[in-house]
Amino acid sequence: MVRISDIIDKMLENNPDADIDLIDRAYIYSARVHDGQVRLSGEPYLSHPLEVSAILADMNLDAVSIAAGLLHDVVEDTHATITEISDIFGPDVAHIVSGVTKLTKVETHSAHQRHAESIRKMILAMADDIRVILIKLADRLHNMRTLGFHKSDKKKREISQETLDIYASIASRLGIYWMKRELEDSSFMYIMPEEYARIKGLVSKDKEEREHYVETVMGMIKKEMKAAGIKCEVLGRYKHFYSIYQKMITQNLEFEDVYDIVAFRIILDTKSQCYEALGILHALWKPIDVKFKDYIGRPKPNMYQSLHTTVIGPYGERVEIQIRTWEMDRVAKSGIAAHWSYKEGKKLDKSISEKFAWIQNLIENQANIENPDEFLESVRIDLFPDEVYVFTPQGQVKSLVKGATPVDFAYLIHTEVGNQCIGAKVNGRMVPLRSELNTGDIVEIITNKNHQPSKDWLSFVKTVKARSRIRQWIKTQEKERSISLGREMCEKAFRKYKLNYNDVVKSDEMEAVIADFGFKSLDDLIANVGYGKITPLQVVRKFMRKPPTEEEKDDSLFDKIIHRVRKKKARTGVTVKGIDDVLVRFGKCCQPVPGDPIIGYITQGRGVTVHRVNCVNALQLNPERQIEVEWNDTTPEETYPVKIHIHSFDRVGLLADLASNISKNGANILNVHSEIRDNNTVDSIFTLAIKDTNHLNRVLSDLKKVKQISKVERIES
Repeated sequence: MVRISDIIDKMLENNPDADIDLIDRAYIYSARVHDGQVRLSGEPYLSHPLEVSAILADMNLDAVSIAAGLLHDVVEDTHATITEISDIFGPDVAHIVSGVTKLTKVETHSAHQRHAESIRKMILAMADDIRVILIKLADRLHNMRTLGFHKSDKKKREISQETLDIYASIASRLGIYWMKRELEDSSFMYIMPEEYARIKGLVSKDKEEREHYVETVMGMIKKEMKAAGIKCEVLGRYKHFYSIYQKMITQNLEFEDVYDIVAFRIILDTKSQCYEALGILHALWKPIDVKFKDYIGRPKPNMYQSLHTTVIGPYGERVEIQIRTWEMDRVAKSGIAAHWSYKEGKKLDKSISEKFAWIQNLIENQANIENPDEFLESVRIDLFPDEVYVFTPQGQVKSLVKGATPVDFAYLIHTEVGNQCIGAKVNGRMVPLRSELNTGDIVEIITNKNHQPSKDWLSFVKTVKARSRIRQWIKTQEKERSISLGREMCEKAFRKYKLNYNDVVKSDEMEAVIADFGFKSLDDLIANVGYGKITPLQVVRKFMRKPPTEEEKDDSLFDKIIHRVRKKKARTGVTVKGIDDVLVRFGKCCQPVPGDPIIGYITQGRGVTVHRVNCVNALQLNPERQIEVEWNDTTPEETYPVKIHIHSFDRVGLLADLASNISKNGANILNVHSEIRDNNTVDSIFTLAIKDTNHLNRVLSDLKKVKQISKVERIES
């Protein structure tokens, strides 16, 4: 248990002139009135106000705040009165204790109303004295640390959900990020214990290897800064579990695809050094432009300041780095508490108060709302800036993630509404389905029973529900097509071996064959033939008593290829229809890039090889081993090798001009081979790293403009 001497020592360390006598008297009074009371943990009740006050001391709050923290429960849980607190400790302490106490002393008829009114009281108290909510946050934080002593799992989930919905969000809006992270993680642990344990296990799994990686990256950063004569501190930290989970859900990622499990922080003395350090990092590692955020030039509403950049680090992985000064770091850790005066009797600076004017706006916005549901909904609109709140034509409020579209809204209403969506009106006007919705929009969905979802919707929908429902529909449609194709392929193969397909599928032997392949129904088996996971000959072979022919033996390799050549989710930019984890490689003969029409072929021991549809080599392959593939969304840094042929007249500086033109267009030269012919012409073969066909066409177009160039073309095969 924390001791009062520890709290006092911390107070004196931060402010030697602090009113220690006030804290001493508050401790003695709290110990006397709580005497004999125990918590669910079995500890004396006094341990709770001491822990709350220790949290407040760590936040560098003043003596009045610490004293109020020691007394925050006395009016609610003991015989003490506000009048008595005011007489003994003064009006400031009494005012704060009263504000905290009023949060739970609400007389209403239902638990739902009590919850709404409690939140209303808390918001009113926030506007009156910010220290009220800081004490309430510290109180909730310690309660979450000891929530495990509650016997009721239902109660734990209810408390955790409220913590996640309200308290973690307020901590974020006040800029107290360390508290936000702990509240989120502890709530996550009780709301979704299995997911929490899974992510915790995944983070711990390669911890030793990851720590070596952290030390290596930190060492490289320190070395570069030292060489530039910049004194700094470099830190590496793990992203908290709830944040990882949120990223996996909102961006539909596997754990292995979350690149910023570890983030780095550089702390310097001055603002100018921050920008200098940024330049050094961008010279050392290639930055990802869209990931750069300048919160120094444009601070967040809660006064958070820092430079955020993401670079392609030493191992080809994305590295997230934050750069800030020591003062910015102090604000980032404590938020509004960092601006609270240590001197007794002083108020927040006017400019700081203006930064938190949203609290007063929150009060004004909720002043005339009586309905508890409407009140809580409107509070969430203000507290969750990363969400948008839109209205149905009937006036119902619907919450969506920021960037959501009318299609997301349609699926939120009902799956069938989403599937049949053909258009949308926002505020009475027709808009494209990919339009982003804003808070306050009135959205009307136009449907048609004969309409079906489009695969293109997956490129812009933001919500998990919309994405999963669209994929579910696509999968169902693909299964139906695959059953039809698979049946046709099986009928053809069965005829070849003088078997009647319709008779065979009705036989008892077919039931055994279905089970032997590990499926539950005939449709599942036939669909997998249509998908290309099983060949018709494999099915036929189950009914044949004679030894398999060489053709059949060769065909049986199909199954081995699909089921043995597996690895982690490949970052190839290509999806194989019906198969999620097969190895994918690109044909070296035709070198396809995103934008090219492509087709896949099952190749022995190599999974699926992707060719351009007009590739001469691919056209000579067995059509029965053909499988449908398509490009999926690629990340901006992904590139693909492409060979181009340039025919030109020889001149001084030719290669330099070609290289300059290629570089200007953002393409990297992987290889170059150039030969001078007898007629004073030059044939050059360049292998370039290209993003897609649009990128390639820009490069080819600009190269054609170079002086003395007679022909520029892509090498087809």
